[in-house]
Amino acid sequence: MKTTTLPSKHSINLSSCWFALLIPLAFACFAVAPLIYAQCPQICDSGNGNTAFGSQALPGDTGFNNTAIGDSVLFSNTGGDYNTATGAGALKANTTGTENTAIGISALLFNTTGYTNTATGAQALAFNTTGNLNTADGFQALFKNSTGSNNIGVGFGAGSNLTTGRNNIDIGNAGAQGESNKIRIGTNGTHTNTFIAGISGVTVANGVGVIINPQGQVGTIVSSERFKDVVKPMDKASEAVLALKPVTFRYKQELDPEGIPQFGLVAEEVEKVNPDLVARDDQGKPYTVRYEAVNAMLLNEFLKEHRKVEELEQQIEKLTAGLQRVSAQLAAASPSGGGLELSKSARRTVVNNQ
Repeated sequence: MKTTTLPSKHSINLSSCWFALLIPLAFACFAVAPLIYAQCPQICDSGNGNTAFGSQALPGDTGFNNTAIGDSVLFSNTGGDYNTATGAGALKANTTGTENTAIGISALLFNTTGYTNTATGAQALAFNTTGNLNTADGFQALFKNSTGSNNIGVGFGAGSNLTTGRNNIDIGNAGAQGESNKIRIGTNGTHTNTFIAGISGVTVANGVGVIINPQGQVGTIVSSERFKDVVKPMDKASEAVLALKPVTFRYKQELDPEGIPQFGLVAEEVEKVNPDLVARDDQGKPYTVRYEAVNAMLLNEFLKEHRKVEELEQQIEKLTAGLQRVSAQLAAASPSGGGLELSKSARRTVVNNQ
């Protein structure tokens, strides 16, 4: 005989309670859903390929193939296409700029018509308006750039001082306002040593020597006349090198723990002879010797001495020729040949004196 168990009074009351709670919750969800959609619209199939998620993200749904994720992202976009923005305020002011990528809060915040910019990091390229083809990676990288183009900033605040300059590369350096075509790596006072692989031991047959100034600028010395003014012979100016006092020394322990023997000059001593032969630091103190200038002076002194030797050789040749004439005359007057012996003896005397 089958027995049917009836639900207890307690279980019936519990089910009724859950049902009573679910009904108003369902109505609440239906009521709130439009509000959620209004605040976080998802435009995935509007026909122009735009995708937006966030309050006021791409509110006008204009342009094509844009992706906006975050509060007020691509808020002002009217005709910009192929932009990707993630983070509150990213590309907020963009109107017709295209192919921009902004990832981070306020990245490319004020960009309007600038195109093909990439900003990764909070406030990266924040003040860019019409600059193009910039790449900023790091918090406030290229922060103040407004109309500059083709700039690269990598690192915290990298290139943050740039405003309108072009073609700059700043890595770990804030850069300088308005400059163009500069590469700055590292910061003076912060980065104290530089190691670059692939240089030491590599031969560059047609290369030139690289020099660096106290501010860290790297370059070479040019010798073409088209780069020079007031060109004139060195003359006696090179005689200063004759007063220089070469020394042997070792660098201090903190500079060279191995204590390798060195050969050179002391900048302070060189300054006393000729201040123009000394390079100075930011405080105006002697920093190092301009050895390339010393070499040029040594060359001038060598050439001066060489000319003296040439003049002496010419005088000796004239003297020898005169002695030969005398010897020939003596030979003509003396058939014994004594004049010839005299000529040989005179030549040997001249050569020995030389």
